[in-house]
Amino acid sequence: MKEKAVDQDRPNAVTGEAVVGADAVPEGRATATATGEPDSPVEARRSLSYGFVPPAVWALARGIAAVLGEIMPPPIRLITRVVERLGPERARAFLGQALTVEAQGGLTLPDGRRRTPRGVFFYLVRTSDAISWEDKVYIFPRHGGRPLRAAGDDRPPTPAAPPPVAWTDETYRTLAQQFQQDNPGRATTVKITVIGRPGAAVEQGQAVAVALVSEKVPDLPKGLPEPPGGTRYTVFVARKPWTKVAEALAADPEDAAIIEGYAALDPRVEGIAVYATSATTKRLQAAKRAATATTS
Repeated sequence: MKEKAVDQDRPNAVTGEAVVGADAVPEGRATATATGEPDSPVEARRSLSYGFVPPAVWALARGIAAVLGEIMPPPIRLITRVVERLGPERARAFLGQALTVEAQGGLTLPDGRRRTPRGVFFYLVRTSDAISWEDKVYIFPRHGGRPLRAAGDDRPPTPAAPPPVAWTDETYRTLAQQFQQDNPGRATTVKITVIGRPGAAVEQGQAVAVALVSEKVPDLPKGLPEPPGGTRYTVFVARKPWTKVAEALAADPEDAAIIEGYAALDPRVEGIAVYATSATTKRLQAAKRAATATTS
């Protein structure tokens, strides 16, 4: 029976091993024959997802994947790109570096978890100074939702995030002095929304004043200073809309007022004064929306 020729970049159809460099690499699962043809229909369907790949490139990529313990198409596809773009010798060299790093304890992710062997392999490729930007983009078309940027790229790197600011009293004083020297911008619209259950109402002619204190600070974007707690809001509402709000709050202890208006710092109320332009409650608002949906 005629034997098929085997070169060093293809799996050995006789021994079931793929030759990678000087050392034999176990191929493991379905292999390609020396002619590059898949051994099974499953392997044939899988190989089609890669487009046309030279048999030697495909065989070496599968051999590297086997060493790294990978059997899934996505990482094998990336390994295939490494072999195709960098060539067999450089791909073998990165595999050797990855195995050396693994033998020395491996690499860790930013959260402290250990990288997988394939993660070490790809990390070494991504951060290599010897690989051009164009090659990296070919191998990793997208990385983390953004164009790949790694150490040694020949394109300008992404600027590093500025160090965190210590928001001290001195920081605030400096800001205040700077704003006093510079011309401030002009706010064309200012609106505040206060949601909660007010305390006792104080009637003053055609207006009603209620007070609320905010203790809960929401999750803020990273880098912002922490606001002070216990902010007092004194809300001034016209009597007519407040009457409906007060009745709704009295009827349902789970309801909450929703007040929108203009806010201003007012030392006379020892906090922030809110001059309401609209006032309702969550239940009144929901009922209004339901009625609108029914009539539309």
